[in-house]
Amino acid sequence: MTMNKITAADPESRSEDIIAENIEQLKVLFPEAFTEGKIDFDILRQLLGGAVDEREEKYGLSWFGKRKARQLALTPSTGTLRPCPEESVNWDTTQNIMIEGDNLEVLKLLQKSYAGKVKLIYIDPPYNTGNDFVYSDNYQDSIKNYLEITGQIAGGSKISSNPESSGRYHTDWLNMMYPRLKLAKNLLAKGGIMCVSIDDSELKELEILMDEIFGNECFLGCVVRATGTTTGQDSGGLGQSFDYMVCYSHNVDTELFGLPLDEDDEKRFQDEDERGRYSVLQLRKTGNADRRADRPSMYYGIEAPDNTLVFPIGPGGYESRWRFGPDKYRENVRDNMIVWKQVERDNRTVWQPYVKFYLEGRTKRPSPLWELASLSMV
Repeated sequence: MTMNKITAADPESRSEDIIAENIEQLKVLFPEAFTEGKIDFDILRQLLGGAVDEREEKYGLSWFGKRKARQLALTPSTGTLRPCPEESVNWDTTQNIMIEGDNLEVLKLLQKSYAGKVKLIYIDPPYNTGNDFVYSDNYQDSIKNYLEITGQIAGGSKISSNPESSGRYHTDWLNMMYPRLKLAKNLLAKGGIMCVSIDDSELKELEILMDEIFGNECFLGCVVRATGTTTGQDSGGLGQSFDYMVCYSHNVDTELFGLPLDEDDEKRFQDEDERGRYSVLQLRKTGNADRRADRPSMYYGIEAPDNTLVFPIGPGGYESRWRFGPDKYRENVRDNMIVWKQVERDNRTVWQPYVKFYLEGRTKRPSPLWELASLSMV
């Protein structure tokens, strides 16, 4: 196999310019916010209106070096990827690829070919226990640097462990993680999912960091796995017996796979109509975001069988909300999907609406507690 020499002038020698892409997207959305090729933030702020948060104090995670870490993700790489047929297996027919190199630089180089195409990304980063986390004081574009900072060879870049006595214990880890997560997200397809393994050391920081990069609305859940051993016996608090996998979707419409129902699950479906066996769910939204203020358009009166108006009222009397708006409710009435029942509330009998859901095609959401027995089912 013959390989052509790549020079610094060749487009293959530089990764995708993410900043330039971001600017081009802004030009398409807000052309009036550009003056002589530059962004006029005053105009952009006016166009975005109330969506701009100008408060001095904001919720989020801040640390020393965050601005530099964000910039690092946007800085193009001057490296390139080269094939190694002599070290490969079934080079001509394989459908797999393994890349060796500094993961930050590799993520930059993958932007051109794989941006928006990857369905699943699993990351197993250093847990920052103080012993396994090694960080570099600088970043270079060579495999030699990668081998040095991972301890495979000595010399060159300064390397050091990250003991808790360091004042930058969490900071160094966050500075390492931020640009990599940012770039990895760009690779995800529209329905893609990213899963990141972690333990107690950085779980809180990781979730806030992922909230910032993906948005809290894209949080799918946190898988909990028993490690089989309990560490931290010499500490004054509880021991640590679990590690975790934090899962986020690229967009809010992503749906996870479902597991088949067992016999106990199917017992809920006691009623039947022409469509099949069904159970019912309260039409009033329960759980998180169940208040009127959360979705004001879903607080409205609906007519009960006795011609009275029923409003979604939560336990204790607070104003709640329905699961869907008026148009969707009328559609469900037309399709015979609404069931009314009389229930006792505050020592009186009241009408309460429910919505049907059917057994056919029904699955259940995976549990966040993963054990060997449950993993064998998936």
